Amino acid sequence: MAPGPARAALTEFVLKVHARCDLACDHCYVYEHADQSWRRRPVRMTPEVLRTAAGRIAEHAAAHDLPDVTVILHGGEPLLLGAERLGEVLADLRRVIAPVTRLRLGMQTNGVLLSERLCDLLAEHDVAVGVSLDGDRAANDRHRRFRSGAGSYDQVLRALGLLRRPAYRRIYSGLLCTVDVRNDPIAVYESLLAQEPPRIDFLLPHATWDDPPWRPAGGGTAYAGWLRAVYDRWLADGRPVSVRLFDSLLSTAAGGPSGTEWLGLDPVDLAVVETDGEWEQADSLKTAYDGAPATGMTVFSHAADDVAASPLLARRRSGRAGLSDECRRCPVVDQCGGGLFAHRYGTGHFDHPSVYCADLKELIVHVNENPPAPVRLDAGLPDDFIDRLAALTGDRVAIGRLVEAQIAIVRALLAEVADRLPAGGAGADGWEALTALDHSAPESVARIAAHPYVRAWAVDCLAGSGTGARQGPDYLSALAVAAALDAGTPVRLDVPVRSGRLHLPTVGTVLLPEVGDGAARVETGPGSLRVAAGDVTVAIRPGTPGDAPRWWPTRVLAAPDVSVLLEDGDPHRDCHRLPAGDRLDDAGAARWAETFAAAWQVIRDEVPGHAEELRAGLRAVVPLRRSGAGVSEASTARQAFGGVAATETDAGSLAVLLVHEFQHSKMNALLDICDLVDGTRPIDITVGWRPDPRPAEAVLHGIYAHAAVADMWRIRADRQVDGAQAVYRRYRDWTAEAIGALQRADALTPAGSRLVRQVARSMSGWPS
Repeated sequence: MAPGPARAALTEFVLKVHARCDLACDHCYVYEHADQSWRRRPVRMTPEVLRTAAGRIAEHAAAHDLPDVTVILHGGEPLLLGAERLGEVLADLRRVIAPVTRLRLGMQTNGVLLSERLCDLLAEHDVAVGVSLDGDRAANDRHRRFRSGAGSYDQVLRALGLLRRPAYRRIYSGLLCTVDVRNDPIAVYESLLAQEPPRIDFLLPHATWDDPPWRPAGGGTAYAGWLRAVYDRWLADGRPVSVRLFDSLLSTAAGGPSGTEWLGLDPVDLAVVETDGEWEQADSLKTAYDGAPATGMTVFSHAADDVAASPLLARRRSGRAGLSDECRRCPVVDQCGGGLFAHRYGTGHFDHPSVYCADLKELIVHVNENPPAPVRLDAGLPDDFIDRLAALTGDRVAIGRLVEAQIAIVRALLAEVADRLPAGGAGADGWEALTALDHSAPESVARIAAHPYVRAWAVDCLAGSGTGARQGPDYLSALAVAAALDAGTPVRLDVPVRSGRLHLPTVGTVLLPEVGDGAARVETGPGSLRVAAGDVTVAIRPGTPGDAPRWWPTRVLAAPDVSVLLEDGDPHRDCHRLPAGDRLDDAGAARWAETFAAAWQVIRDEVPGHAEELRAGLRAVVPLRRSGAGVSEASTARQAFGGVAATETDAGSLAVLLVHEFQHSKMNALLDICDLVDGTRPIDITVGWRPDPRPAEAVLHGIYAHAAVADMWRIRADRQVDGAQAVYRRYRDWTAEAIGALQRADALTPAGSRLVRQVARSMSGWPS
């Protein structure tokens, strides 16, 4: 039987948890436009409605096997719920939805009521917070006012000051600005940029053909002119921040998705739940006519599948076919998509172009004729990826993408190693087993591929040098055994033994001194290993703690919310510029475990965003051999993303070393997928932290790492830690001077320049 068409799925849900607002903005579509249904709805969403809505979302996600869903808390003003009820809402959503799919929580707020207590709550539940701000004081207070007529600018800036704090920066998702062509576009842009948002949304004021937008006399395309001015300045600045409208136009120009319902032909995948449990379409339709968003369904009577299948949403998922004849004939229809659906309304129907048709066409043509300088981003990464990695506050989503890219690189390297295998050898059997496991247990193979020293082995093996060459391509069998153990899958393979040691990456080392160099037959069972070489047979349960006479398990450094490998056994760990130490005794391993747990608490307290990044990307810590100087040292390796090597030290120093070295590890991974330095203009630059001139790539590395270290010492200085102020100033000055020297050298690509500008912007508000 031929399969039928896939059912449409909804992936974003807006919950109107509070139906009133503490502002009285005169451009608000909820209260000031055609639909007045808010008057009959309850003020707050009850626990019963909330739990039922959450259940419907979870049910929908399970039915469609959705990898994630987004839930946005909206209003009115969601912060009017208060901390106690808001906490209950967030906990209920996570309790019901998170077991089924990944839940991305967001909130759109005017910011007036935001407080430290609320920020702590939102950070605890990982809620991305967007704030509405229309520009500088004059621009914002033109519309965003209290009922008394007083402006809201000061309260919003106080809220944004909170979100820029290191403890909360990771939940700051961006600014929403409604365009008013009476405001100066550059002044608005600069004022928004000064708030250091991760993203800016410029929205056209809601209007229809029956109620058209205000325009100045003779200003036929005034909105296009306003946005063109901002776009040109944004380009001249090197696109210092993601702007959703411009990013969407650039994406659709290249045939990509729009990522927004405002433009393009992406299918609509959003539904709204009102405070009384009614399902509605996008609430921008409130600007069309009274009752325009209604579906006639509630969360009590209808599933999300019913909403997704309704004829009301069908047209908005029908692409060009759902547009007016005039739109279908337009040369920029694939980018415009007819504009926002609500803006097409007039004389009783939506079969019109957008009321902003001329503005959109002019803006699209201008963007197409003035594209930005190309930035090479491999691995399908989004255009704002550079900005996210440049944020000194950390971005775990960006790290997740780096991890994915690194695993893809390792897979390609393993395939290249396999191509060089002789037929019928031990490595060939290992590659066959690894390939089979990649089909049956891809997560287990990915976990082994993500181990830093698997790539280090593969690179050495292909180059014919180092320990990777000594292990040889038959080490593929060791990888297959490690993946099989992770997956609980039985395999039987011949695994190489080198210098009397059989190593299984991430698992441990079997000691077989009788074998020297050779191979051993390894069989996996449920949580067990059987290793046979000649007359020697060893039975091992890898999960058993402690060393046995022939077994060195890979130990773990753990804190309440993180665990990484204490890697003192992998033969490929000695790829750092400093020598790796030997196997630790139990007392040494215990000291490392204690110090790591204390260092992790320091990182969580001082730079929680970096803690999120490390949790996502750090895989292993390698103890280094202490040098005669006795100072704390650390290192990363170009081919070992996620591995940090360090000497034993105190918790505070280890915290700094982990953050510092992981910045280098991130930069190495970024350089794998993006050209940051212009190789046609090689140049050496003098920097404060080294006596010898350094190449541009090394300076870029130093800027990226030292800026993060300076930020940690800045926070310690704020807490009046002894000596912190002097250390902060030294790292800050080193970084600032290196940024200036690198920018003057003109040695970076557009992507590299963009990253450095973002780092400089992050530092611009630091004290002198």
